[in-house]
Amino acid sequence: MLEKRKFYINGEWVSPAAPKDHHVIDPSTEEPCAVISLGDQADTDAAVAAAKAALPGWMATPPEKRIALLEKLLEVYQARAEDLAKAMSTEMGAPMDLARTSQVGAGTWHLSNFIKAAKEFKFEQPLGDHAPNDRIIREAVGVAGLITPWNWPMNQITLKVGAAVVAGCTMVLKPSEESPLDAMIFAELMDEAGFPKGVFNLVNGDGVGVGSQLSSHKEVDMISFTGSTRAGTLISKAAADTLKKVHLELGGKGANIIFSDADDKAVKRGVLHMMQNTGQSCNAPSRMLVQSDIYDKTVEEAGAVASKVTVGPASEEGRHIGPVVNQTQFDKIQDLIQKGIDEGARLVTGGTGRPDGLNRGFFVKPTVFADVTPDMTIAREEIFGPVLSIMKFDTEEQAVQIANDTVYGLTNYVQSQDGERRNRLARQLRSGMVEMNGQGRAAGSPFGGMKQSGNGREGGLYGIEDFTEIKAVSGWAAE
Repeated sequence: MLEKRKFYINGEWVSPAAPKDHHVIDPSTEEPCAVISLGDQADTDAAVAAAKAALPGWMATPPEKRIALLEKLLEVYQARAEDLAKAMSTEMGAPMDLARTSQVGAGTWHLSNFIKAAKEFKFEQPLGDHAPNDRIIREAVGVAGLITPWNWPMNQITLKVGAAVVAGCTMVLKPSEESPLDAMIFAELMDEAGFPKGVFNLVNGDGVGVGSQLSSHKEVDMISFTGSTRAGTLISKAAADTLKKVHLELGGKGANIIFSDADDKAVKRGVLHMMQNTGQSCNAPSRMLVQSDIYDKTVEEAGAVASKVTVGPASEEGRHIGPVVNQTQFDKIQDLIQKGIDEGARLVTGGTGRPDGLNRGFFVKPTVFADVTPDMTIAREEIFGPVLSIMKFDTEEQAVQIANDTVYGLTNYVQSQDGERRNRLARQLRSGMVEMNGQGRAAGSPFGGMKQSGNGREGGLYGIEDFTEIKAVSGWAAE
């Protein structure tokens, strides 16, 4: 079993002030795969102090030099891709194929996009032709606390670190205690890339401990958090006393609206997207809204597609899905599946219990419910597992009403060959993102939501902006 008790503070690996062991569990086996230490206030304070001390020099570093360090980080990141994939597969249950491609690949994608965006980012620009002596300056918010989740670890770490680096922020990263091993490798990469001491710091911990300490810390200027809406609410309250900037990427309950003129692959695409990463994605299309004239055949097809999704240990090669991350998530998903049955939804495939042949590990059956109504628990709560709820609609207006009838607003999906209809829905759906006909968002497109899915945007120019403050200057001397 790996022993990874140290933290990365001020350019060095240091022992915790007061050891507090925490076992990292392999969700495929339910056995410990590593032991880390959870930090306490002294560790958080040391990391924040290092970041604060490094801030003036890092902010004054020319953007070109910060970009060059990010380019070096991308280089060493790619060299350690297999180590990152193995870490994520073991600690959070991503099958090796998914870990190598999507999980590691997300970090490569974001770092590459930040490098491109940084070269176009305007840190200083005129206010306008009407005000030749006014300048708008974008400068770093300051010390940023980065709190990242277990479900897409490198995706979220690179989205936050990459933007902070370009903006000129120094940072303290608290990765999820469920998936800390990849983050510790990432700290090694930051060190190898040559970032100055104190620019990047890592302290392991849980939300109640280090997470709360960062959120309420008077020397932390910004919190960027990705996780549950419940935790985001607590962070907002903890941050209120210091009026720090708070950026939240929270839960979702995405609607995938399938019209009768959808393409032949729309249903299969929607089901497989729902099952990806074992359903542990905030932007998962977990509510499939189907027009009534194709409802019955869609339910049949969705059930057939889901029944062919195989489940197995994360360590194995192949296109199967792995376990959910831990016992708590497993129990929650089982309870919600049972609630769907109890409240009258029709179970098309899957159900409670582990898949056949898997008696150990947090494995969940790929599950599809039909005849789900908007008032049912499974239509309203984020399940965060491989569970799809299918609902019927008659008109376009009804589809929009059902889709928007949620506290969340992260991603919605539209499947139709009618371009005018797609554009109408894109404007009417209350979500930070709308994806249509299976076309993914392009490089640099901002990721983020509205309502209880959070605030702020990540990725590309928009992500860099979130780590900056706007300074308005008058009386600027001509240069």
